[in-house]
Amino acid sequence: MIQSYKKNFKTEEQYDTIIIGSGIGGLTTAAFLSKEGQKVLILERHYTGGGFTHVFKRNGYEWDVGIHYIGEVQRPNSAIRRMFDYITDGNLKWADMGRVYDRIIIGDKEYEFVKGVENFKQQLIEYFPKDKDAINQYVDLVFSVVKSMGSYYSSKALSPFLSKLLGGRMRRKYLEYANKTTYEVLKSITKNEDLIKVLTGQYGDYGLPPKQSSFAMHATVARHYFNGGSFPIGGSSQIIETIDPVIEKGGGTILINAEVDQILIKKNKAIGVLMNDGKKIFANNVVSSTGIFNTYEKLIPPPVSQKYQLNQKLEKVRPSVAHACLYLGLKGSPEKLKLPKNNLWVYPEKGDHDTIVENYLSDPKAPFPVVYISFPAAKDPSWSERYPDRSTIDVITLLPFNLVKEWQGTQWMKRGKEYEELKEKMSQRLLETLYHQLPHLKGKIDHYELSTPLTTQNFVNYKKGEIYGIDHTPQRFRQKFLQPRTPIKNFYLTGQDIISAGVGGALFSGVVTASVMLGKNLVKMVYNVKT
Repeated sequence: MIQSYKKNFKTEEQYDTIIIGSGIGGLTTAAFLSKEGQKVLILERHYTGGGFTHVFKRNGYEWDVGIHYIGEVQRPNSAIRRMFDYITDGNLKWADMGRVYDRIIIGDKEYEFVKGVENFKQQLIEYFPKDKDAINQYVDLVFSVVKSMGSYYSSKALSPFLSKLLGGRMRRKYLEYANKTTYEVLKSITKNEDLIKVLTGQYGDYGLPPKQSSFAMHATVARHYFNGGSFPIGGSSQIIETIDPVIEKGGGTILINAEVDQILIKKNKAIGVLMNDGKKIFANNVVSSTGIFNTYEKLIPPPVSQKYQLNQKLEKVRPSVAHACLYLGLKGSPEKLKLPKNNLWVYPEKGDHDTIVENYLSDPKAPFPVVYISFPAAKDPSWSERYPDRSTIDVITLLPFNLVKEWQGTQWMKRGKEYEELKEKMSQRLLETLYHQLPHLKGKIDHYELSTPLTTQNFVNYKKGEIYGIDHTPQRFRQKFLQPRTPIKNFYLTGQDIISAGVGGALFSGVVTASVMLGKNLVKMVYNVKT
């Protein structure tokens, strides 16, 4: 059972491992360590656990803040499904979203992404018959990237000695793709800009348009959904609800309202944490799942940070995109309101993705570069049992941190009239986009509220309210310091910053971090577990 931290909370004399942050990376690390006999303490500063997998409730509605769909879990033998089954003892269940998982809408034209590799290709060829060879080549390239990915990420688990010996060879193939931008690779196989715009219609899943993003990141996301999308039955809160008993069974605890002020380091060795109320908690190992910027700028004592030039390392990466999300509550069931299960990706008709983003960043009144619309109530078969005659929708777009920066430091829900006016204008613009796609929903909205990068900053504690940790540029994938080991003994990193964006990336980061700490190949071990 997840417990709330109080100064007089009775902690153990010594834990095997303390994990800071309860996002999926931290939870996965904790579950693996717990199953290997370690007593783990997870410390979460927020009033609810789960990081981007948490939910919030208001006025009789519930919204998932970060999980919109996950790929590959509908295949029982896929790596991601096996990992989830292992860390939840098979108690996390999934609902398939159906034949179409994403609908790319450019102006008045619509393009369906359908599940199944051959179906995906065939559908695209119907849209672009002259580009059949390019489409086949594109899919082959995506698979080549994913094939080389395992070796690249395995290199992050190597000891420093083995990394010098074998690391270069293990990383080489993947870096051939990672070092090129998505646009660079796609332009080499087709001159059709319309096709490129459609193929990159999911760029919001990793936050960077084609001329800035690494093709390796694009390919990872595209492949992740080739077999369709799924949603956790019971909502994304089921992720922490099913992992918590596994941690508890191993004698571990998840504490909320538990903010860490600093990592305790003695003779270059992590020995525990200092809480913001002054209490010290000790452990043999400490893991940070709070993001690379939070960790190195806030949690490491300045003398230690200076000694290892940690802040200089941060200059080689940058925070990812920030966003606004409009949470909608509607009276009526998903069936009655005719809500689709598939996501909508809505783009302006004119211009390539990069130019549209550039125009928007220089003039926020310009058309939204992307609007993503998700229908969680329609995706979850248990929704109507839990919330009869109600539905929810999420409408998301990019929102530069600079637009809300002047209210930084103000209190959540009490940021003042001008801030509320800015939110209202943006909410109305997003509603217009929704109504353009689904006009029958006009007048059906019962409740709406908008989150901004300041909301993300407040609840997830990311530096500039970013959603994907650090940007997935080609340069990011060349940074060897983005790995579980740190220069500080017994101190490790986990989370999407050391692998890649999203729940899948964060999940695998937890496996890699636990593998390093235990000196075991946990991926191989999970595959040997009988299901």
